Amino acid sequence: MSRLALLVKRPRRTLGALATVLAAAGLTVASGADFTAQSANPSNTFSAGTLTMSNSQNNAAVLTASNLRPGNSATGTVDIANTGSLSGAFTLTKSSLTNTDTANPLAGKLNLVVKDCGKFAADGTAPTCGDSDDVSKYTGTLADMSTTGHGVSALGNFASNDKHRYEFTATLDSSADNAYQGDSATAAFTWNAA
Repeated sequence: MSRLALLVKRPRRTLGALATVLAAAGLTVASGADFTAQSANPSNTFSAGTLTMSNSQNNAAVLTASNLRPGNSATGTVDIANTGSLSGAFTLTKSSLTNTDTANPLAGKLNLVVKDCGKFAADGTAPTCGDSDDVSKYTGTLADMSTTGHGVSALGNFASNDKHRYEFTATLDSSADNAYQGDSATAAFTWNAA
């Protein structure tokens, strides 16, 4: 008798043997090893930079000019630094202008010049004002100086830790006559960065 005939003659045994063979094959397939790999990048960190500044005359006047006569000047300096981690475009605006005489406002006769004396050296050495390298950032009357938006003019893009010295010179115009005697004007200067 052939094997096939023997398997057909005893179907229960045949099914039992077949089930055993299939179970063994399934275990062999299920227990097979596969190669795997994995890589991770943990603790990803995100933070926003800062745009901050320092002002050597913080909450104080850059210059005070008193008892001016026509043609006389007063000068003051201020150091402005980018103390943040980001670069920024720096500007200057005027605000809170007041004149004691509204009929003859002194601000219209005060000629103002704002100069960038230059950037501080890496070792902290200050630039010298009055050199031919000074860059004029504003020339005009105190009254005409900008009060809105991005200010006088673009002062420039300050990288992190850049520090500049600015010189302000106010001159009472020589055309100021007796109508301006005893008058005064005040204004606030605000440094902006964006």
